[in-house]
Amino acid sequence: MDMYQKRKIRQEKVKNEDKEENSKSNINWYPGHMAKTKKQIIQDLKLIDIVIELLDARIPISSQNPNIAEITKNKKKIIVLNKCDLSDDKENKRWVEYFKKKNIPAVLVDSNSGRGIDECIRQIEKIMQIDLDAHAEKGRTGRRIRAMILGIPNVGKSSFINRISKRTTAGVGNKPGVTKQKQWIRINEKIELLDTPGVLWPKFESEEVALHLCFTGSIKEEILDKLEIAYHLTKFLLENYRKKLCERYKIDEEFIEQTLKQDQPENNNIYEIMLEIGKKRGCIMSGGRIDEEKTSRLILDEFKNGKLGKITIECS
Repeated sequence: MDMYQKRKIRQEKVKNEDKEENSKSNINWYPGHMAKTKKQIIQDLKLIDIVIELLDARIPISSQNPNIAEITKNKKKIIVLNKCDLSDDKENKRWVEYFKKKNIPAVLVDSNSGRGIDECIRQIEKIMQIDLDAHAEKGRTGRRIRAMILGIPNVGKSSFINRISKRTTAGVGNKPGVTKQKQWIRINEKIELLDTPGVLWPKFESEEVALHLCFTGSIKEEILDKLEIAYHLTKFLLENYRKKLCERYKIDEEFIEQTLKQDQPENNNIYEIMLEIGKKRGCIMSGGRIDEEKTSRLILDEFKNGKLGKITIECS
């Protein structure tokens, strides 16, 4: 019995001992401040003209909070597909078309470089122009557009706000939910923006969504087993971006083919490929054993940081 099988047995034992608490479809991660934030968002929407919803361009569906979609359904909206520099260019275009068919403007944005920021401002002003003209006819000139920015933790809200406002206004960090307090931010003469903390939803409908959020760091890595997360990401990369994986870790594609064809369970084959990655990158413990934890962390971090190339997890 290999290390991966032993680890899976330990995981199953824990799940069976406390099934309700550790069920993947009802992960106990929803902190009290998120429930409070949701209530505040509902209240603040009365002040808002348009909602800017930030999604991760790599996982546009999994990063879209269904609760937020519901409470903002009667508001004008623009979708910002953030971190587009990390996602597949072809899929980026398809996602823009996907939202266009739903009559929701979508803009590709890289908050680090500023790509797409001007287009985002232009789209906000375009959407609100009819309302602004109506206000002007009634003599209410000079009224600013009030926008609310919404997004789950680690989708890049703070970086987006800093870029669109051309100043450092929000705390930026790697931990989900680092933006703490509500604040109004002046974007230009026409627009002011209400920031809100990142908010997730209390229950996942599928393990797939949970995994996608773990891949991108929107859920703390402690929520699910790191080896399991890295396993599923490696499996996805082997199926969809094998060349990028081989190039990054200098693994011969023939080795991949031979390993995957071995007469043993698929998870063992993929686990062997993960160990090869660990070997190539020096994740070695005393006695020559591969450090699976370090290898898992390496794969996840390099995906999140774009070192594996432009990758989209969800296809439209």
